[in-house]
Amino acid sequence: MVDSVGGSGYTFTFVIMPWISTTVMEQREQFVMEALQADTTVRSLCRSYGISPTTAYKWLQRYQADSVGGLGDRSRRPQSSPGATRAETVSAVLAIRTAHPTWGARKIMAVLRRNCIPPPAASTITRLLHRHGLIDPDEALKHQPWTRFEHEHPNDLWQMDFKGDVPMGAHRCYPLTVLDDHSRFNLGLVACDNQRTLTVRAALTAIFRAYGLPQRMTMDNGSPWGGEHWKAHPYTALTVWLLRLGVGVSHSRPYHPQTQGKDERFHRTLNAELLRRHIVTDLMQAQELFDHWRTIYNTERPHEALAMHVPAQRYQPSVRPFPEHLPPIDYPDGAQVRSVQLDGTFSVAGRTGTLSKAFAGWKIALIPTETDGVFDAYFCQTKIDTITINELPRAR
Repeated sequence: MVDSVGGSGYTFTFVIMPWISTTVMEQREQFVMEALQADTTVRSLCRSYGISPTTAYKWLQRYQADSVGGLGDRSRRPQSSPGATRAETVSAVLAIRTAHPTWGARKIMAVLRRNCIPPPAASTITRLLHRHGLIDPDEALKHQPWTRFEHEHPNDLWQMDFKGDVPMGAHRCYPLTVLDDHSRFNLGLVACDNQRTLTVRAALTAIFRAYGLPQRMTMDNGSPWGGEHWKAHPYTALTVWLLRLGVGVSHSRPYHPQTQGKDERFHRTLNAELLRRHIVTDLMQAQELFDHWRTIYNTERPHEALAMHVPAQRYQPSVRPFPEHLPPIDYPDGAQVRSVQLDGTFSVAGRTGTLSKAFAGWKIALIPTETDGVFDAYFCQTKIDTITINELPRAR
């Protein structure tokens, strides 16, 4: 196309060339076609196309390998990833999580090590669980670290409580739980159909026969180990029986469930890993479920508070066996021994003292203190009260 422009006595003639637009692929293909001509050098073409010899030879090699299809852009993603988690490890992680849906990365790491599988980092396991949809974000937010005091030896302290109640057809199941403070070992997970003293005593007798006696047990202030007037009369028939066995008794502060922190945490785990996932139909089926899960909890489930060991690795049975027959209560010389009546009263120096009715039929000892007229009241080896004689009402 030719055009002319005139002015000032001069005429200018322009040759207007059409605009040529080519794609990158077209340019690469054109370069290769020219480079393959016998009378053309690659380096001279590189200068014409403004590319380096390295790039030029790369496209030539790709063309020779894959024809025109080799000239397209390729992914920059590496063909292999040395840091990627092995497929076998991924399968093991997913299998553990599927079998135990509430176990987190650190527990899974511990199980992998136990099975001689080198574990990836906890963060990697967490990403795998997220990637496969095995972590509920709302549930993850609920798991906060707890800081707890821990007794030095097994059987120094056992914690005991009922895990609420569980629907069981037309009835209810009351799981009784007993936990060792030092090891978190679950000593008892018993399916009960009530929360009465005789039911708990029978369950504890079986536990004591299996593991021996603890030094002390702690529990809340509800029935059957506490009552409405627990401050004035903190002892019940059940706790008096424990004292008779030589087991100390303590109670949590009202409205402070953290005093029973380990057992409360155990209840959360029990609920998440078992109770939410099964329907309880009767006591026998409930106990079978409890026994199976209790074995997993004690011997397989890594515990973060135990450096990812299992409770069974830290627990040892007590050296104090359960006494099938108790010897008579022996109070020291100089003690004033008194019998407790059905209404919880006893007589001393013409006055009437009052204890919990739970001591009815038992004998207590009044041992003088350094203050005149003030006595410590003992049942077996446990001090149960301090009594000032002159403050007691006179006997009728």
